[in-house]
Amino acid sequence: MPRFSPFRGLRYDPQLAPLSQVIAPPYDVIEPAERLRLAARSSFNAVHLELPEPDLRAGLDRYQVATQLLAAWRRDGVLLPEETPAYYLYAMEAGGHRTLGVVGALGLPEADEEGEVLPHEETLPKPRSDRLDLLRATGANLSPIWGLSLADGLSRVLVPSADPEIDVYDDGGVRHQLWVVGSSAGGPIGEAVAAAPVVIADGHHRYETARTYQREVRAERGAAPGGHDWVMALIVELTEDQLDVRPIHRVVRGLTGSRQLIEAFSRWFDVVRAGEGSDRVAAALGDAGSLAVVTEEDAWLLTVRPEAYEAAGSDLDSSVVALALAEVDGAEVDHRHSWPEAIESLRNGDAQAAVLLRPPTVAQIAEWARGGRRMPPKTTYFSPKPRTGMVFRTLEG
Repeated sequence: MPRFSPFRGLRYDPQLAPLSQVIAPPYDVIEPAERLRLAARSSFNAVHLELPEPDLRAGLDRYQVATQLLAAWRRDGVLLPEETPAYYLYAMEAGGHRTLGVVGALGLPEADEEGEVLPHEETLPKPRSDRLDLLRATGANLSPIWGLSLADGLSRVLVPSADPEIDVYDDGGVRHQLWVVGSSAGGPIGEAVAAAPVVIADGHHRYETARTYQREVRAERGAAPGGHDWVMALIVELTEDQLDVRPIHRVVRGLTGSRQLIEAFSRWFDVVRAGEGSDRVAAALGDAGSLAVVTEEDAWLLTVRPEAYEAAGSDLDSSVVALALAEVDGAEVDHRHSWPEAIESLRNGDAQAAVLLRPPTVAQIAEWARGGRRMPPKTTYFSPKPRTGMVFRTLEG
């Protein structure tokens, strides 16, 4: 069963780096404009580590910059190590919904332990390469992957003390709280996580990067155990009440016309015109969680035909949408994490069409994971997102 251990985290000294000024979203949801804003907010903002910029004047590439910054922040006391290994209870609260999990070091499974940690989504090559270069340079897990425990009752052993070590709101109004639980009091936590497999919900690139790095270290230094055998992870129980699963929408360009797209979708979906492609109609479709296509001129509702799921070999909307898009000559597909972002891409000319998807269910996620199958890339979006900067983990500790 999964190995899950406390570790000596690195955390900001709030006297030198107020938490509201230094936490950041995960690297893969930060757009360039937001990266600039976060970097300007504080010279200690975590985005300087997660998405570093090269220092051309000093002749340093972006990964060398991150390495030097991490070392300087530790040397100057901006980041302080925990006195002893600990688990970190982590709560995120927004819109009346609360997610409570625990951050610890998740053991990377050996060849005979593959069923202990179950990736549920395919990954794309470019982000994986970038994260590997950053891990090689810094020797640190800068943000946690997000794992879902199949153990019944994990939430019951996650009992926060009265006062959190960190209590901060992000720019979107999400409340983030962190409690430190010493290893002497954390036995039930490790036992609960070890009771059942863990499904990777978010952070697949970082998880695969950690495994690649582990193989590199072993090839160079041998099989002696070390910090490279673990990865920082936030573990949450896989239950409906703990999770807010959202879809990742598609935007499309490279079309010769909207009819080209609709004809391709008509092979696999019943397509019904929902109205003009106005903001009002788009908002109605988005708020309702509809499966739909929106262009500047029109909007269409999509209903998957039963034979389409069989042809796609999948019960997921994303698989059938991929099936249709693959038949559109010249189509270039990108991803957006919310329907307003997808429609904005349509309005500003970045896309000719927005395809709005529905999220997979928690039951589908569990079924795919137990079956050892991976969902297509960019199928699920778990919300809210853990902040980078709540705690860091170095491979030395």
